[in-house]
Formats: sequence, C-alpha cells, structure tokens
Amino acid sequence: MPAKLQTVEERPVLRLERRLKHAPEKVWRAITDPAELEHWFPAKVDVELRDGGAIRFTFPGEDTSTTGRVVTADPPREFTFVWNDDTLRWLISPDGEGSLLEFTHTFGRGDPAIAKLAAGRNAAGWDVCLDALDARLAGRDFEQPREWHDRMASYVAEFGLGEGEVLADGTIRFRRDLVWKPVAEVRALLPDEPGWAVVQDPRDGTRVELTEPPEADVAAQLTRRHEQLDKLFAATHDVALPDWPPDRVEAVRKHYAERPTQG
Repeated sequence: MPAKLQTVEERPVLRLERRLKHAPEKVWRAITDPAELEHWFPAKVDVELRDGGAIRFTFPGEDTSTTGRVVTADPPREFTFVWNDDTLRWLISPDGEGSLLEFTHTFGRGDPAIAKLAAGRNAAGWDVCLDALDARLAGRDFEQPREWHDRMASYVAEFGLGEGEVLADGTIRFRRDLVWKPVAEVRALLPDEPGWAVVQDPRDGTRVELTEPPEADVAAQLTRRHEQLDKLFAATHDVALPDWPPDRVEAVRKHYAERPTQG
C-alpha cells in the first residue's frame, strides 16, 4: 500500500501498510533486533527493548548519534518510539498465515505546516525501507534505488505539497522541501529575482520559500511559479524537467482558479 498522509490532532501523520508472508514473531524480530535492522532501517540502531528504554540512531558516515525513547515494546504486537520529537509506531497483527504490518510516522516537531513539507521525501524513504524489510524477511537481496527524484516528486504531487498559497493580504507564497541539499547549491539555482529565500533547519532540512505580490491573474501566476519550483526541485537532483504541456498548464491554472489555498 502506498503511503497516505493524514492529519491527527493537527499533526501530519504518514501511514503505510505491508502484508507480509511471515509470522508476527519473525516480523517483530526484524523490526526490533539491531542486527536485523541494519539490513533495512536507514540508521544503525542501539535499543533497550523495554517501555521507557533508550534508543540511539547513527547514520552511515556520521560520528554523532541522536537519541530517543521507547514508548511501547509489546512483543510481538507493538513497537513505538520517539525520535527527534517524531513518533514511529509499528503495529503487527496476524493476517492469515502471515502478518499485517501497520506503520505510522507522526511529525511531532515544530510548526506542523513546516513539518508536513517533508512528508514527500519521508514517504518515499519509508516505502523503500519497507520494501527492503520485506526482502530481508524473504531472504532476497535488495538493491537501494539510485534515483530518488521521481519517487519523491510523485508523493509531493499526491499530497499537494508543491502547491502555492494566497495569504490573507493577497501575498503569493510557495514553500518547498529540498531534502538536505547544501544551501549554496540551491542558491546557485535560484533566479535573480526578489522574494526567494533558502532556509536550512537542523531537523527539517533545506527548503526554499518564495513570496511575492499578486499579479492581475493570480491563478496563472501560481501555475507559473508551481512549474518553476517543480523544475527547481528536480534540478537539485540533477534532473532537467521539460516544460509542462499546455493541457497540464491549463489544468493547474483551473485548479488554482477554483480553489486557491488560503494561508
């Protein structure tokens, strides 16, 4: 099941499911044993597997670690922990001769609107992680994808994360997640125009923001900038997108004309 983006108590939540041909006990070991996690989880994990236990994450190539806290360790049913103020919950239930794995990632850090911007890259990342988990359980080799742009861009579009806003005073605003791209590299790709800014947050990564006064045809302005930001996002991944075809331009313009986003 592809990732779904929901809002729960004003916080963005990603939800993914996998039906696995393995018993809950085997799945539990794969999601809690550090030796198994090394094969599919994005960071090296050290954990005290008990409610309230410490959990530590170290990314490849980094010397420093981040720490979290185990909320629930209930074998072989639930493993929930907090990581950088986000809550990751793994729920395992019997499903015929196998298991249903339900995973949720609740973004608990900072401004919910800013945290939500990263849902596209996180959805793509967790999709790949769960595919790698499935392969590990089945004893298959798994090759990490080399290309990430299309995966992330697809979720950005599906979740509406690339859309612009019309603020209460009429200002046009776009905010786009650019993963962890170096600020200098992003700035080199920006047009020589006022209103552009690059922000890098230690937890949310890099994002670009554009604010500008409204033009006479706001829907056309939003459409033009939306296409421009899609191309910028692609360029940060060394992908050159073609111009939108006229039918897509018209469809997006119509969308903005009928339902402009109010910030």
